[in-house]
Amino acid sequence: MKRISLQIKGMHCESCAKTIERTLLKEEGIASVNVNFSLEKATIEYDPEKSDREKIQKVIERVGYGIQEKEAEMKNEIRKGWQRFWFGVFLTVPVFVITTFFYNPKWNFLLFLLATPVQIVLGWPFYRGAYFALKQKTADMNVLVSLSISAAYLYSLFATFFITGPVFYDASTTVLTTITLGMLLEKISRGKVGEAIKKLMKLEAKRAKILKDGQEIEVSPTEIKKGDIVIVRPGEKLPVDGIIIEGKSTIDESTITGESMPVDKKVGDEVFGATINKEGVFKFKAIGVGEETTLAQIIKLVEEAQASKAPIQRMADKVIAWFVPIVMVIALLSFIVWYFWQGSTFLFALTALVSVLVIACPCALGIATPTAIMAGTSKGAEKGILIKGGQYLEKARELNTLIFDKTGTLTKGKPQVTDVRGEVLQLAASLAKNTTHPLDIAIVKEAEKRKINLLNVQDFEAIPGKGIRGKIEEKEVLLGNRRLIKSDLGRELEKEGKTVMLISVDGGIRGVIAVADTLKEYSKEAIKDLKKMGLGIWMITGDNKKTAQAIGKELGIEKILAEVLPQNKEKEVRKLQKEGKVVGAVGDGINDAPMLAAADIGIAMGAGTDVAKETGGIILVKDDIRDVVKAIKLSKKTFSKIKQNLFLAFIYNTLAIPIAAGLFYHWLGFLLKPEVAALCMILSDISVIGNSLLLRRYQLK
Repeated sequence: MKRISLQIKGMHCESCAKTIERTLLKEEGIASVNVNFSLEKATIEYDPEKSDREKIQKVIERVGYGIQEKEAEMKNEIRKGWQRFWFGVFLTVPVFVITTFFYNPKWNFLLFLLATPVQIVLGWPFYRGAYFALKQKTADMNVLVSLSISAAYLYSLFATFFITGPVFYDASTTVLTTITLGMLLEKISRGKVGEAIKKLMKLEAKRAKILKDGQEIEVSPTEIKKGDIVIVRPGEKLPVDGIIIEGKSTIDESTITGESMPVDKKVGDEVFGATINKEGVFKFKAIGVGEETTLAQIIKLVEEAQASKAPIQRMADKVIAWFVPIVMVIALLSFIVWYFWQGSTFLFALTALVSVLVIACPCALGIATPTAIMAGTSKGAEKGILIKGGQYLEKARELNTLIFDKTGTLTKGKPQVTDVRGEVLQLAASLAKNTTHPLDIAIVKEAEKRKINLLNVQDFEAIPGKGIRGKIEEKEVLLGNRRLIKSDLGRELEKEGKTVMLISVDGGIRGVIAVADTLKEYSKEAIKDLKKMGLGIWMITGDNKKTAQAIGKELGIEKILAEVLPQNKEKEVRKLQKEGKVVGAVGDGINDAPMLAAADIGIAMGAGTDVAKETGGIILVKDDIRDVVKAIKLSKKTFSKIKQNLFLAFIYNTLAIPIAAGLFYHWLGFLLKPEVAALCMILSDISVIGNSLLLRRYQLK
């Protein structure tokens, strides 16, 4: 299967998106279609042997929509929209003034001359959309608007040339002008909700310098190939991902991780495209170029997340599918009741019919969920929290249990010296520098940290499973476990889950060095906050029970699963799920992949350059455990916005349609005019978008 994303132009509401989805799914070779009205984007999976981009584009055009190739086209579309709107205003204002303040049947022909161009120029997009919708045996906003303005205009036309009676031109022109303005404002507002992707795209470097045949040349980042040597000077953006091979610097990585503090980098460290070199000149070898860069993967992931649908949207989609036909029936019934049963004037009954058709547009209902998801995923991306789809945003708020991998998630994943007893560090490090064992490396690093000079070693020997030995200054020095050196020294350190290494010189015990995998800086704080949120916390590890319990005690985690093999971690998650728990699994995303996949939500820590490949539904770019707390809070806040938006949309339609139909006419003393109905409809859309935009101001703590 192949996947493409197409920018769609010409959609007016969620029903337009549904029409495209239904039509494409009928085509041979199309596996799945997801059309996001808010993003104006279609994501399509298809069999390349049975279909292709050209065929898909023709199908979209056949139902009355187009493909937008560049952002410039969108700007041009908005510019033309404004031109149509001001044209409408120029002709609508005199129609409204004459009809409201100076009406006389003798003005009918002038009103006809003023209203007809509005009907043609502003009404054409709706008539065209309605034609294609009805052709596909569906009804959408275009059908509602076309019916309402046609009813008002055709009646007025009849009144002008055949009966010389009151006309309705003000309704048709005002409705068209108001809706045109509303759609423009909605389009601009939706653009603001999805600004995160545009901002990310603008972060890319424009130029880069590489070494070629010993010469420094300037190229476009798109010309850089894997293995090229890139030179970066202070103040410059990194064009691609790579590994530093010469020099060192401090780099602002906030564009990728959301972390405001610059990070020190040296030879062997990984660097990312779109980050900024603050000081120092360095060279790095390109390893991630084009679509393989971390930034490109983040952009792709955010785009896919924003195009996805949360389960709650299915309810709105079902309502919308039935909504337009029901509204048409209500509009017709309101006309029949007022004209034939209540004995009102034809104009009064027609006003009720047109008002119902105009006010009942389901746009607000259609955009309630996607705009909130767009805002939520955008906010997460800003902070280095990448959410792969609306379903994960919705599910995260339901979590009641979190199961954490220990090594590399709660702990640093690298052994560190925690205790040194006796003057033994120089001797131990001098021996340890000759091996690559993780425990020995930890001892050497501790000596370097304390700036201890290392001594020469002769007759070095590694004793498998026990330790190492050698001669230092003609004395035999041993560094190893209790199988190598018999002693009870340091037993209490082992009870704390630490690995103890003994040092002897010429057979005499000199001291102890304890090494342990230490906690990450904010692990305690994060676990404490998660407990306050009422979540059950578990820790899972392949380590021995003693070490696991020591780490658990330090963190305040009582529920511990120790000595669990990687392939069995998934089974432990499923056990908890069988108990009725909604489980989130947090791991480093590599050996924890089965566990992350089995959980209701997998949360991958410090995903680095494999951002888009991780199993987790939520990816935390920074290696900061506190982001688990932030991700859950963001989920709850976003879902709260979705519920608010759906309430706003439902309550609006629930109240607006009866008022427009004249159900409360005898109590209110007035009937809602079509132009007021159009304004109310637009305000409902703007209120939903505005409520979603408030998420951009939410402070993630």
